[in-house]
Amino acid sequence: MSTIYSYRQLYNFSKTIFLKIGCDEKDAETATRSLLSADLRGVDSHGVARLSGYIRLWDAGRVNAKPAITIMHETPSTAVINGDRGLGLVVAPFAMQVAIEKAGAVGTGWVSVKNSNHFGIAGHHAMMALEHDMIGIAMTNASALVAPTFSKERMLGTNPIAVAIPAGKQPAFVADFATTTAANGKLEILQRKNETMPAGWALTKDGEPSTDPGEIKNGGSLLPLGGDKEHGSHKGYALGAIVDIFSGILSGASYGPWVPPFPAYIPMPENMPGEGIGHFFGVMRIDAFRKADEFKEHMDNWINRFRTAKTIAGQEKVIIPGDPEREIEARRMKNGIPLLGAVVKDLTELGERFKTAL
Repeated sequence: MSTIYSYRQLYNFSKTIFLKIGCDEKDAETATRSLLSADLRGVDSHGVARLSGYIRLWDAGRVNAKPAITIMHETPSTAVINGDRGLGLVVAPFAMQVAIEKAGAVGTGWVSVKNSNHFGIAGHHAMMALEHDMIGIAMTNASALVAPTFSKERMLGTNPIAVAIPAGKQPAFVADFATTTAANGKLEILQRKNETMPAGWALTKDGEPSTDPGEIKNGGSLLPLGGDKEHGSHKGYALGAIVDIFSGILSGASYGPWVPPFPAYIPMPENMPGEGIGHFFGVMRIDAFRKADEFKEHMDNWINRFRTAKTIAGQEKVIIPGDPEREIEARRMKNGIPLLGAVVKDLTELGERFKTAL
């Protein structure tokens, strides 16, 4: 059973909570936009359903509500940023803006981030570049829940990759995906609905296949994109590893099994080799490669051709990455955002604590 809330209701509520923990006005607004972009785009696992999780991290002293975000090192096209344990929802937009400014000046901008926290959906940050007629890339490592191919030990996070590419008359191409068969948030939603999960998403702690969405809490692990070797899990494993190296090792953040866990009740890993969670961002100015108008004309041509690709009998038309999320966003801005009963209960309790109504 779901309850519908308007975007404005959830915006006002979330912003108030961020203000209550000490964020300044600008950061509270940035964090709220980052958070709710997930709900608008249909990624319900990463939106307000996670708000209480961020507050628990703040309770545990792992989130700094007033970070002094600093550029530690830079060249004309690159930068390394220390997020000062800030909300990733705030640190990531800061870093992406630095990448945008560098791309504006020299053609491309590449920024790695350390000492941050969970940053919501990667697509929100990649799409910031679209406003400047640029291509945006965003990725982040995350707490270890994923067993590499042939392993039963959790070594990598869901480690998403997002790429946003502007077009002309057509909507932008926006790919935003975890490097696992399914993101952990999808398992959390299935748990709230008391439903089972498809085979190929996760393993038990002993490395056996499972359809129990609560398996991760029992010591099990998620599987890389592909599920098993026969279906290409080694490729999903490689993609997750690339994200981890770019986000963690390149920036000085922690990596692999040492990335800080999102649930505040899980102890921090011992002997962490870096600081906090790491992100990586890239921005490319189109006219650094070819005339922007020409590029966008050909992007339109590319999109139109793929939309008209011949389909298998009985199947829907071919869609472009970003189409489903764009349609959901338009619908939810008009009709409201549905929240499951468990999420409403969680937010109501959070509101009671901070004396603000949902």
